[in-house]
Amino acid sequence: MAHDFNNLLMVISSYAELMLDSLAPQHPLRRNVDEIQKASRRAADLTRQLLAFGRKQMQTLQLLDLNAIIEEVNKMLPRLIGEDIELAFVPGAKLGKVKADPGQIEQVLMNLAANARDAMPKGGTLLIETASVRLDDAYVQAHSIVPRGEYILLTVTDSGQGIAPEHLLHIFEPFYTTKEEGKGTGLGLATVYGIVKQNSGFIWVYSEPGLGTTFKIYLPQAKGAAVVLPPVPSAEGYSGGCETVLLAEDESAVRQSTREFLSLNGYIVLEAKNGTDALAVAREYKGPIHLMISDVVMPQMGGARLAGELASERPDMKVLFVSGYAETTVARHGAIDVTTRFLQKPFSLRTLALKMREVLDAGAPTLAAAAASV
Repeated sequence: MAHDFNNLLMVISSYAELMLDSLAPQHPLRRNVDEIQKASRRAADLTRQLLAFGRKQMQTLQLLDLNAIIEEVNKMLPRLIGEDIELAFVPGAKLGKVKADPGQIEQVLMNLAANARDAMPKGGTLLIETASVRLDDAYVQAHSIVPRGEYILLTVTDSGQGIAPEHLLHIFEPFYTTKEEGKGTGLGLATVYGIVKQNSGFIWVYSEPGLGTTFKIYLPQAKGAAVVLPPVPSAEGYSGGCETVLLAEDESAVRQSTREFLSLNGYIVLEAKNGTDALAVAREYKGPIHLMISDVVMPQMGGARLAGELASERPDMKVLFVSGYAETTVARHGAIDVTTRFLQKPFSLRTLALKMREVLDAGAPTLAAAAASV
């Protein structure tokens, strides 16, 4: 279902983006197209939340310093929670590392902060704390599902209204919400729960009516040096190119909108409707092909196998994989590098343009190197 939704959203957002690019800045229809894009982004967020709850969300696992991640997220939180809520952060000293996806950690913090904001309509305090802890036999006896060992503890506390006992047992259930209709989807805390579980962690909630709420998240401590995350480039500053691109995509509407965008931005585009077709197109074309953009899962032949087939014939060609499927499905179709050469659908065409330039310009692995890992 996620795959089908993601492909549909990809078509909607791509054609909206193409339409927006063709309208003059003051055109009266720009506002309408903006609304289409906003709706498609909200729908994509809902799909990601459902995947997170089901522990199927695509992960880019890295060794992280949780304090550094929180410092970055805290720059955005004041706009989310409002000026009448005081934000405080107490970072743990000599904090160990966690192996997690930085985007998922951001999701957890943003969802917990939004939940806290709604619990403090008249203002209050939101406190975020971290610490390195060791869970011993005494703790395990009281929390039988938690293995003993070294953990990083993330604690998020608000001074809000608290949660009634009859609701406390259900807060992590998807679509369960105590908010009035139209004020919440019931997916925020379910998303947090799914992400924590996907990262082999544990989450507990402590709350009483009128006394606020505390969420405690335990993530297994990992060994090694933390990754220094590069700044995310703005999608506004994308640029085109003149290279030849092989586009292998079985969804015709996605393929057509992507081809149109790439052609408008200077690329020479060779189209293929599946892996077998892409293999034939690559063998028939006599000139250089600089980049292959391939869906991971396609009829007859998927992207990973296609990369393997072309590795010896076009060893200098680079590759960028895309997919609307969840992580477990992608993993079954080959060892896809989701860190440097992968985009999860739906993505904006501007994001695709940036990623293409990154792969083409930054010394990303060639097809031969990519195939070696498949």
